Amino acid sequence: MSAFLVVNADNVEPEAGAPAPDRVISGDPKFRTWNVEERDGGLYAGIWEATSGKWRIVYDEWEFCHILSGVSVIAEEGGEARTVRAGDSFVLRPGFKGTWEVVEATRKEYVIRL
Repeated sequence: MSAFLVVNADNVEPEAGAPAPDRVISGDPKFRTWNVEERDGGLYAGIWEATSGKWRIVYDEWEFCHILSGVSVIAEEGGEARTVRAGDSFVLRPGFKGTWEVVEATRKEYVIRL
């Protein structure tokens, strides 16, 4: 087994998901997640995509995101809203609270540390 891993949606079956119904603000967002790496200690890496909608988010984990396609607006509670699109990278830190709105179906690469 190689220590080099390509993050590619073709390598694994996607998991279907959605935000909890009580978190949805608008639309009917649906998720697909290709978790290509999962390590002891709560480390995950892969690809996530979502359809249009808006929901509340609360982060207990640390997450690095790189947007591959689409447009989303991430608004921090009591802070500013940021529009992210293909090519943008950012980190959401533990304690982040706010909303995620998918304006155009969005796909991102992620690395999560619990």
